This record gives sequence, structure tokens and C-alpha cells, in this order.
Amino acid sequence: MPFRPRYTGLIENYRDRLPVSDDTRLISLGEGNTPLLKLENIPGLIGKNVDLYIKYEGLNPTGSFKDRGMTMAVTKAVEAGSKAIICASTGNTSAAAAAYAARAGITAFVLIPDGKIALGKLAQAMMHGATVIQIKGNFDEGMQLVKDVAKEAPVTIVNSINPYRLQGQKTAAFEIVEELGEAPDYHCLPVGNAGNITAHWIGYSEYACKAGDKVTESCAYCDGDCKFAKGVVGSKRPKMVGYQAAGSAPFMRGGMVDDPETVATAIRIGHPQSWEKAWIVKEESGGWFDECTDDAILAAQKLLAEKEGIFCEPASAASLAGALNDIATGKIPEGSTVVCTLTGHGLKDPDVAIQQSTAPMVTVDATLGAVREAILNNMAK
Repeated sequence: MPFRPRYTGLIENYRDRLPVSDDTRLISLGEGNTPLLKLENIPGLIGKNVDLYIKYEGLNPTGSFKDRGMTMAVTKAVEAGSKAIICASTGNTSAAAAAYAARAGITAFVLIPDGKIALGKLAQAMMHGATVIQIKGNFDEGMQLVKDVAKEAPVTIVNSINPYRLQGQKTAAFEIVEELGEAPDYHCLPVGNAGNITAHWIGYSEYACKAGDKVTESCAYCDGDCKFAKGVVGSKRPKMVGYQAAGSAPFMRGGMVDDPETVATAIRIGHPQSWEKAWIVKEESGGWFDECTDDAILAAQKLLAEKEGIFCEPASAASLAGALNDIATGKIPEGSTVVCTLTGHGLKDPDVAIQQSTAPMVTVDATLGAVREAILNNMAK
């Protein structure tokens, strides 16, 4: 019988669409190729006729979409001779940076906000051997420190200001188009640093435009004749929709937020590094930004877990919470194909999940009668 070739990661899979050469040593953990799941139960609950899909990035090797960008960032850092990388992080970037640095055999330094990082993410960075530096400040202050220290120390920044991060992350759009046969009508994402919404637009643009086309401003990494342009799916690109947490929503406030606060720690960022690019994406795609309350985010996280069996971290659920609201109001019309990115796995932040869980935990004697009674009582509920 024929066998499927072994999948070895997104760089190898999309080598002709990424800035690597035949001689580049690829630093990979088999990232990418994540499931695109069509929701079966939630659309019926809201009574709207939409095709609603989830791109489950929490099933990347370190549990978040950051692996897509990190495989490229670390690959290029090693190619350039770097022996150390550095990042500021609310958690997921630190986990990915630490893992890929370990894979490459180089050092990782991560700056995290003291007391403002989910323990699941901190555990990953520590177990992978990174040097973890907690600062008495927030992510935005950490990001500025990273940029400052990189001017004085031989380290490569692997936050999303590193252009290779966006090149890796654009591959999620490739996978979606390949599975659907075309771009969706709407693509909804959580927005923190805003690199991911920018990266997706780059990917959709490259798949839609042909070599020689005028390159859109948001993805202009070349001089007007994009060597990665494929033109394989016609001109269709989705409207890009970015949702922020209400307590950390600079795109909704029209300016930076100095003290962001939200239960969705992964998007607790008040000074997005891809600020200008994200505004361009909004304009070029005809999309919009909006915000979700923490209550709405947590409700969407719970709904997704209980009705679809998909467990994501709170920040991820902002994409679904926002999409459901816009579907309910008709801003996203019936008949649309909608993709929501879930950026991280729910086990990244188990404490928040347990705090809001209503699933009963029943303690009984270790006897058949007691267990049977507990089952029957709970089935009646």
C-alpha cells in the first residue's frame, strides 16, 4: 500500500514560499498542519446559517501559533550565526522560543511580566532551559527592554518585530486555502501584538496575487514583484477581523494603552508592535476591529469546550466571542464562510478554566453502589 510522506514541518512543506535556501539548516519541531475543524453544534445554537470553522493552533508542538513564526525566526538566527535569542513574552512566545532554542542548541533569554503569566506557559520556558527574567512591569515595558538590550548584547530578537516570524505565521493562511479550496469570507483572530493578523493577510495575499501584480502595502517585503506570489486561488481574500479584550484594546481606543488588563493574558498588550501594519490590513481587507469583555471571552471558551470538545486558552476564545456577536447582529451575514483562529491550547492556563468550570466533582465511597448512584443522579440533571 502507498504510504504518506513523513511531515517534517512547515518550512520544508512550503520551502518554495519562504526565505530559505537549499543549504539552510531547518530548526523544526513538526509545527503547522493544524486541524481546520468545522463547528457542528454551536451554529445551531445561535440559529444562524454560517459555515463556522476553527483553525486549532493550540495543537502546535508547544501549544500555540507562535511555533509557526519561531521555526522561521530561529532557523534564520542560526543561519546568521547567532548563539542566543531573546524575547519579551506574555507566555506563549517564551515557550516557543525556549523550545526552538533547545532544538537548535542555542541559548534563550525570555523577559516576562512578574505575576502576569499563566503557569502552564512559565513551566514550558523553564523546562526547555531558557533563562527566565521576570520584570516588575508589563509586556510593553519588557518589549522595550528587549529592543534596548539587543543593541548592546549579541542576541537575536524573536518577537514579531522579527520579519521572519511573520513569514512563518503566514503559512496558516496557506493551509486554510488549501483545505477550503478558496479563502474564507471572514477570518477572525484575537489581537494583542497584531503580528498574527498581519501574517495571515500576507499569506492570503501571496496566494491570491500573481507574480508581477502590484504588491499590497501590508505584505511588501520585496520591490513590487513578489517571488512568493502564487495566484493559485483567484483574487479572493477574506475580510480580516481582529478582536481585542476590552481592558486591552488600543485599536478600539485609537491609541496605545499604558496599563492593559484582562483575563486573556496572551493579548494583555497595550502597545502592539505591528500597529501600523494591522491598520493597513484592516483597510486593505475591508475588515474591522472590535472588543470583547472578559465575561464574553470566558463564556465563548466554555461554550467551545462543552459543545464542541475544543479546549482553548482565554485569549483564543476572543476570536469566537467576537465572531458570534457579529454573526448574531448580521455584521457577518448568513451564508458566510468564517474561520476563527484559536491561538493557544486551554492547558496553557488551567487555573482560569477550573475557576469557571461548572462540571461537578463528586466524591463518594469506593463501592459499586455509591458510584452507580452518583452516575444516575448526575444523568438525571
